[in-house]
Amino acid sequence: MNEKKTWHDRYEEARSTGAAVSDRIASFVGSWMFVYLHIVWFGFWVLFPMEPFPFLLLTMIVSLEAIVLSTLIIMAQNRHADRDRHQADEDLRTDIEAKKEIDEIQQRLARIEIEKLDRILTILDQKK
Repeated sequence: MNEKKTWHDRYEEARSTGAAVSDRIASFVGSWMFVYLHIVWFGFWVLFPMEPFPFLLLTMIVSLEAIVLSTLIIMAQNRHADRDRHQADEDLRTDIEAKKEIDEIQQRLARIEIEKLDRILTILDQKK
């Protein structure tokens, strides 16, 4: 089946591997599974400490994770903004094409209406 690809399909295919990986990571970071995994991880670290309080290693790991994840999320947001611009451009193109078609249909209907009125007038003139 040879289906026409949508603008979104073309956009997704044009993404680099790094962009696709970044989008997947950002999607996972924004999920409940990510929250649950961190609750388990932090709970395990506190209940079975790998180091004494105040957990400097955990603090460093979480800080580094925050730096990397925030960068990936910002990159994903920038790509989403770019995707939204592509969608707006496609929507505008579709709207312009639809307006042209509507204008053509209105002109055809006006022509048909004029032709019908001319026929009616001709018939009325013949009956006089």
